[in-house]
Amino acid sequence: MESLGFAAAEVLSKQKGELDLSGLKNLDTAAAEVLSQHEGGLELSGLTSLSDDVAEALGKSKGWLVLDGLTSLSVTAAEALSKQKGELYLGELKCLSEAVADALSKHKGRKLSLGGLESLSDAAAKALSKHEGVLWLDDPLKRKVEKYRKQGGKK
Repeated sequence: MESLGFAAAEVLSKQKGELDLSGLKNLDTAAAEVLSQHEGGLELSGLTSLSDDVAEALGKSKGWLVLDGLTSLSVTAAEALSKQKGELYLGELKCLSEAVADALSKHKGRKLSLGGLESLSDAAAKALSKHEGVLWLDDPLKRKVEKYRKQGGKK
């Protein structure tokens, strides 16, 4: 299934537990709004792009949210997703601008996973050091962020 209509999203959102919708390639705002009400986790790793409106809707979800198909993220989408209250997985992002890192550092959930990052500027690392939950990064990048955490976010 590559796309999901409103009626189907409404039925699925009432299911218990995890929803694995990793086959979805497209998600409209109305379907995202309904899915964000799902009580469990949402696996949406088939999405390779995310409109700001869909990000705003998904940012309302409370369970874990897997968006491992995304390779880029706008600042507006990052700000919207930072409101998400569960675990947020963005495992295919390769790099982050300082502005996107700053937005994601405000993530309200328990865990932010950025395990696919290949590089991180000093400014982006400093921004991510402000994240209050668990931050998942590969070791060299995690050490870079931890350096700023120890310094209290100072250079």
